[in-house]
Amino acid sequence: MSTKSSYLVFSGTSTRYLAEKICQSLDCPLGQLVITKFSDGEFSVSYEESIRGRDVFLVQSTFPNSDNLMELLLMIDAAKRASARTINAVIPYFGWARQDRKDKPRVSIGAKLIADLLSVAGIDRLITMDLHADQIQGFFDVPVDHLYASGVIMPYLQSLKLKDMVIASPDVGGSKRANTYAKYFGCPLVLCNKTRARANVVESMQIIGDVKNKNVIIIDDMVDTAGTITKAADIMKEAGALTVRACASHCVMSGPASERVQNSSLEEIVFTDSIPYTNRCAKVKQISVADMFAEAIRRVIHNESISNLYLV
Repeated sequence: MSTKSSYLVFSGTSTRYLAEKICQSLDCPLGQLVITKFSDGEFSVSYEESIRGRDVFLVQSTFPNSDNLMELLLMIDAAKRASARTINAVIPYFGWARQDRKDKPRVSIGAKLIADLLSVAGIDRLITMDLHADQIQGFFDVPVDHLYASGVIMPYLQSLKLKDMVIASPDVGGSKRANTYAKYFGCPLVLCNKTRARANVVESMQIIGDVKNKNVIIIDDMVDTAGTITKAADIMKEAGALTVRACASHCVMSGPASERVQNSSLEEIVFTDSIPYTNRCAKVKQISVADMFAEAIRRVIHNESISNLYLV
């Protein structure tokens, strides 16, 4: 069997748009998979071609709702029972990753639960991008290839040719990620110190650093309701910033997010296409990570290193 035909790429329902682009980059057809839905909401998965002895790559982000995760679990189980040689879960956006520890009594560690579900279902490898917390890789007992959106976002920022650029983190927790960008571009780092009234609600925020007469780039891993990032942009603009842009890996953009971004001081907000974005907002720009994931899949197939895919 040739190398090209030794692997197959399949997609769940909601991430088909990205899987098609990945297959185009790999120059291979998207595998034939049928998901049958029943009237009560249950569904079943069926591979419409033989996968016996093949390396299968299952592309599915686990953004809401939970059907996406259940689809992926059924795809994994079906592949295992159909005698696939290896089962590789390609999860551009790994949901539940914000629940990576017990931050108060009597709460679940959702990220560990999802890792256990995927492992029990039967994955041999996980390929994902920009986990909310790096330590989630340790929740798995199989190899984890952790890609970084910086590989597509940094070239875009370079193309803007901004002068007097400052990299900012919307909270102290994201300082490591933002510092990586600041070092790469050789520019100052600014932090925002925020306190939350409750989940998704920012109570207060202060800027640590100088943004006056600067072009600010706010770096984050995801934007959910956009409350934090729009508040940070507005405060920085009030503090004398010339322009404020934001870059984030995952376009969750739930609830009032699009309206908040549109009405904020942000010039634009740049995401990858790890999650589809349907609510059109003039300030939102998406950059595809399909080629990056395709190259990672190609290197896994050929047992090559993926570390030089990283700019930083």
